[in-house]
Amino acid sequence: MLVLFGVGAVGFLAATAYVNYFDNQQKARLLAQSAVKNPAAKAVEHIFYDNQCQYCHTQHAEMPFYIHLPIINGIMQDDINTALDHFLLSEIVDQLDQPEKLSAASLAKLERVVINDEMPTKSFIHLHWGASLNAEEQKVLLDWIRQQRQDHLLPQATAAVDAARFIQPIPDSLPVNSEKVALGNQLFHNTALSADGSVSCASCHGLNSGGVDNLPTSSGIHQQKGGINAPTVYNAAFNFVQFWDGRAATLADQAGGPPFNPVEMGSKDWAEIIAKLEQDAELKAAFSAVYPSGFSGETITEAIAEFEKTLITPNSAFDRYLKGDHSALTANQLHGYQLFQQYKCDTCHSGVNMGGTSYELMGTKADYFADRGKAISGDDLGRFNQTSDPRDRHRFKVPGLRNIALTAPYFHDAQAETLQQAVEMMLKYQSGVVLPEQDVKDMVEFLNGLTGEYQGKILVNENN
Repeated sequence: MLVLFGVGAVGFLAATAYVNYFDNQQKARLLAQSAVKNPAAKAVEHIFYDNQCQYCHTQHAEMPFYIHLPIINGIMQDDINTALDHFLLSEIVDQLDQPEKLSAASLAKLERVVINDEMPTKSFIHLHWGASLNAEEQKVLLDWIRQQRQDHLLPQATAAVDAARFIQPIPDSLPVNSEKVALGNQLFHNTALSADGSVSCASCHGLNSGGVDNLPTSSGIHQQKGGINAPTVYNAAFNFVQFWDGRAATLADQAGGPPFNPVEMGSKDWAEIIAKLEQDAELKAAFSAVYPSGFSGETITEAIAEFEKTLITPNSAFDRYLKGDHSALTANQLHGYQLFQQYKCDTCHSGVNMGGTSYELMGTKADYFADRGKAISGDDLGRFNQTSDPRDRHRFKVPGLRNIALTAPYFHDAQAETLQQAVEMMLKYQSGVVLPEQDVKDMVEFLNGLTGEYQGKILVNENN
C-alpha cells in the first residue's frame, strides 16, 4: 500500500512539475506577444498570466496535457464553460492600452472576485501551484481597477462619485445642442416616420409611461406585434449599445432602425419619410435653420438622438443616498441594497444606468429557456443574431434598472409580469439562490427607490 501511495505521490508531483513548466512557457510566450506599453497595465497583464487566468477565461486556449485525461477532461470542460459564460479575459486584456473602452461591468466583475478571493478556484490551484493571488497582486489589481473607473467611467460634473463603488449617481444633465433637442422632440412624437401615419417613437416609448408601453411586445403599423419587449428610452444615452442584441452602436443608429422595420413603422425609405415631413412648412423651416442641408436620414436621426440625451432621470432616492443623504432610503431599502450587492447584482447592473454596459447570458445558474416551456424564437438568440458566435446564444445587453418600477413587464420576452417575479427569477437564474420572501420584498423596495426625476418632477407611469 505504501508503495502504491509513493508511486501516486511521485506521479502527482511529476504532473504538477510539468504543469508548472507549461504554465511558465505559455506565460512567457503570451507576454512576448503583448503590445501593452503602459507600466500599470503591464503589471495587471502579468498578474493574469502568472495566475493562468487565460486557461478558463479565453476561448480556444492552449491547455496543459491533463485536459485530455478521462474524468479530468469532463470536470475541466465544465469549469471552462462556466468561466466563459461569466467572463472573457479579453474584455480587460484587449483594452489595457485603450482603457477608455473598458466597461463598468467588466471592472466590477474583476473587482468582486478579487475582493471575495474567489479566483483562481481551489481545484485549479491543486495542479497549478503558482496560481494564487497574493495580497500584493490583489492590491495592484484593485488600485488599477479604481484608477480606470476614476479616469474613464465616472460621470462628469456630478456630486459624490466614488471610484471604489460600482454604481454612480445619474448626472443632472448631459451636454446637448438645445436647437437640435427641440427638433428631435418634434420628430420623436411625429407619426410621419411611419408608413401609415399611425406610429411614432413615443407610441412604444411613452414619456408618460416610464419610456415604454407596458406591453409584452409593442404594436406597430396595422396593429402588428413585434417579437420582443420594448426597452425604456429613459437613460438610453448611458447604454454602450442599443437594442437587446446590440445591433445599433449609437442612439442615432437606433433611431434609424424602427422606421424601416415592416412590423414597427414600415416606411420604405428616407425619401418617403422626408416627403411627408416637408409638408409641414413650419417644421421644415425650423429644421433648415439648424440643418442647412435639410432633412436626411443622418440629420433626422441625429436630432432624435440629441433629444434622447435629455431623457435622463437623476435625483432618485437612491441617487440622493449615494450623494450622502442617508435618510433617503428606508431600512428595508438599505437591506435590499445590501442583498443586491451580496448576490453580485451590482456587477452586471453597474455604472450610472445600473446596466447597459455589457452583454450577459440569460441563465448562468439554471436553464431559463428550458424552464420557460416555450419554443425558442429568433429574438431569444440575442447577441448571436449579430455575431453568429455560439457563445453569444441567449446573451443580451443588460437592461438598466433605473425607473424599473415603472417599466413592467420585464426581460426581453416579458416573462416577469411584476417586479417581485423579476427579482425572484434573476436570483434563481443569475445568482443561483432562493431567498426568503421578506428579503425579496426588501430588494423590490430597493428597486422602487431607483425612480428618478424628469424635468424636475418625479417620474410617474400614467398607465398604472
